[in-house]
Amino acid sequence: MKNTMKKGLLVLAIVMGSILASNAQELGVRFGDVSGGNVAIDGIFSTGQFSRLHADVSFGNGVGVDLLWDFIYRPLGGEAFNWYAGVGPYIQIDDPFWFGAVGELGLAYTFNSIPISLSIDWRPALSIVEKTDFHFGGFGLNIRYVFGQ
Repeated sequence: MKNTMKKGLLVLAIVMGSILASNAQELGVRFGDVSGGNVAIDGIFSTGQFSRLHADVSFGNGVGVDLLWDFIYRPLGGEAFNWYAGVGPYIQIDDPFWFGAVGELGLAYTFNSIPISLSIDWRPALSIVEKTDFHFGGFGLNIRYVFGQ
């Protein structure tokens, strides 16, 4: 039963990742500490002028899915630099199974001449299931292609 549930969640994570990637405004990779390994497929989906969804799907240590709502996404002294803060759930499908909440605080730069966005962020995480734990790490570098620029 436990393996069947894990396989079902794995398929769900892959399908959700594919759907999210197909509607992204920015799509790329994230290097650093993510729930399922050290590299993730990284996507940004606009939810308004000053908010967005930030999703990661990673493989390596099982499958990890992070879905953060950056409820603050504001310019920082111009149009190219932005800062953001958000929160959301994460899941890691592996043995052991992990589920919890992750926060995000970051700084992004979008080039005007080429459709590339670079950002750095910090993601502290609170694990609730399999055991309760707090992880202070979570630093990462994001490199994304910006669609429609």
